[in-house]
Amino acid sequence: MTRGFSRLRREDLLKTACEVIAEQGFGHTRTVDIARAAGVSQALLFYHFETKDQLFAQAFAYAARIHLDLLDDIERSPSPPREKLRVLLRRSSPASSPEGWRLWIDAWAESMRNRELEQTSRRLDTRGRVVLRGIIEAGVASGDFVCSDPEESTWRIFALHDGLAIQLHVHPKVVTRRWATQLVRRTAAAEVGISADDL
Repeated sequence: MTRGFSRLRREDLLKTACEVIAEQGFGHTRTVDIARAAGVSQALLFYHFETKDQLFAQAFAYAARIHLDLLDDIERSPSPPREKLRVLLRRSSPASSPEGWRLWIDAWAESMRNRELEQTSRRLDTRGRVVLRGIIEAGVASGDFVCSDPEESTWRIFALHDGLAIQLHVHPKVVTRRWATQLVRRTAAAEVGISADDL
């Protein structure tokens, strides 16, 4: 019972840490900010996490695990490739979850200086590309998609996707959420030889 409560408390702390970091950024977040937001003492925070860097790395890993679970669900889904692509684009849209995107964008920047964050970020990016490439390859095999190089198409779709997310959340007045969503959808559709209306 104590172990289960401890695990639950740890998950709560990681969730709260993600929320605070998304709001304030890695560089401006203090452990006391997270402790206050979680309604606990700093002593309890450091009972679960020995250092601030360990807390930040594990918070990002926690957020990444949630997204990895989503990717696994999409990959295992019995839906046809077109539906899987539609779901993937919708669930990871540059226009979705401002808090989530602020965390990712800040983590990308921190990853240039933090090896643990870089490894988590790279693992997440790699997994996303593997799932998207698999969807495209399955669509080509079934005759639903036409794509001569799924690997290149995957890179182009994700490059546009991530670039628009940065523009949308760092420079919110430059592009609209609707336009960014439409551009990703139209580009993905063109890459696999279908109409954007099908996505």
